Amino acid sequence: MASGNGSTPLDTVSRQLVEALQQDGRRSYAALAEQVGLSEAAVRQRVRRLLEDRVMQIVAVTDPMTVGFARQAMVGIKADGDIRAIADRLTELDELEYVVICAGSFDLLIELVCEDDEHLLRVLNDSIRTIEGVRDTETFVYLRLVKQTYAWGTR
Repeated sequence: MASGNGSTPLDTVSRQLVEALQQDGRRSYAALAEQVGLSEAAVRQRVRRLLEDRVMQIVAVTDPMTVGFARQAMVGIKADGDIRAIADRLTELDELEYVVICAGSFDLLIELVCEDDEHLLRVLNDSIRTIEGVRDTETFVYLRLVKQTYAWGTR
């Protein structure tokens, strides 16, 4: 999800709605309305605005291991040239979950999910390393995912 749009912080009610939907994205508008003390119509409008403004998304999150993706990795990329153009090319790859332009040792960090090591090798060799401007890559293969949470949005 894109960030850095300079928007103002969420008010208390919007924050409560986001937190409630993080706990259960299928919660009804009626249940949300009761929880935050607004009408169902007002809650529906606020949720719609939060979605349209890209403040939040409501999605199903799977455990990659249980749906056939046994290999996850983070890849650091050192690049030459326009890193925004390289990032745009990377976003076209289905296997990539995150593409981040960053400062430090790497110009970009990407997270990807693959079926197995052979799939990871194909993505690295045939898709990522062939993009013009990608100079070096360093792959960090995940051995075990210890914590993954999406509840940080309203702290």
